[in-house]
Amino acid sequence: MSVYTTVKHDELARWLAPLGTGPLEGFAGIAAGMQNSNYFVSVGGTRRVLTIFESLVPEALDFYLALQDHLAVRGIPCPHPLPDSDGRFWRLLAGKPAALFTCLPGECIETPTAEHCRTLGATLARLHLAGADFPSPMPNPCGEAWRQATGQVLAPLLTADERGRLLAELDFQAAIDYSNLPRGIVHGDLFRDNVLWRGGMISGVLDFYFAGEDSLLFDLAVVANDWADDAEGLRALLAGYGAVRPLQAAEHEAWPAMRRAAALRFWLLRLDARHHPRPGAVVTVKNPDHFGALLQRLVLAPDATPR
Repeated sequence: MSVYTTVKHDELARWLAPLGTGPLEGFAGIAAGMQNSNYFVSVGGTRRVLTIFESLVPEALDFYLALQDHLAVRGIPCPHPLPDSDGRFWRLLAGKPAALFTCLPGECIETPTAEHCRTLGATLARLHLAGADFPSPMPNPCGEAWRQATGQVLAPLLTADERGRLLAELDFQAAIDYSNLPRGIVHGDLFRDNVLWRGGMISGVLDFYFAGEDSLLFDLAVVANDWADDAEGLRALLAGYGAVRPLQAAEHEAWPAMRRAAALRFWLLRLDARHHPRPGAVVTVKNPDHFGALLQRLVLAPDATPR
């Protein structure tokens, strides 16, 4: 989460009126994240989260908000978008689509244990099962086509070493056929700062704006690449996931290549943020070098942990 679009108190108060939340008591920008503008908003004695969507088209926004509602009804702890008096989940604020959400309790953790990884693996599997009957899903916005196209745009901007490693990985991934793997709704961005914990349990799964349809294994690889700091954590993550949705033989076979695909996706996203920065009042730009180094380790040692 970041703040690219600033709003004024009176402007926000008028926008909130149709939601029936009570008077606006205060609001403050949230610095974490990369894609949208986010604020904590205090209304009627309750804290909510306001998200201003910087680049999503209405069709995509309708998908993401409906998905969160769908998953929450099925027991996945997601922020709920709050409808206005006409039943709409979003309206324009400062010229951009915006929505108000429930604010879930809990805190992010910076250093997960093996038990955290096990719990998260099980929750991710339940999320995948809960999304199985979601109608008309959109494709993963950062899927293989995006990775190939973005990589070609970024390649001329990189150092010779980075460019060589990137183009080699793009060629490697282009030759892999993932079409035989189970597909469904993936979160796509389930990093440590998108999971809230309370009393050792997951109290919130946040930031669904990279969600879409893809290989379910891709989602598991994204989580492994961020959460599993050592072999014990990686084993626990896979065990927790497999206890709810056992992996198929084809998924086991594709696992090393899929972890590379997941590392490539975040390397590209952060390289793009570095080379094509967006102006904003409060912006977090994350270092791409971590995922570049992780990808290199996965090429050399398929079972590498993120470190």
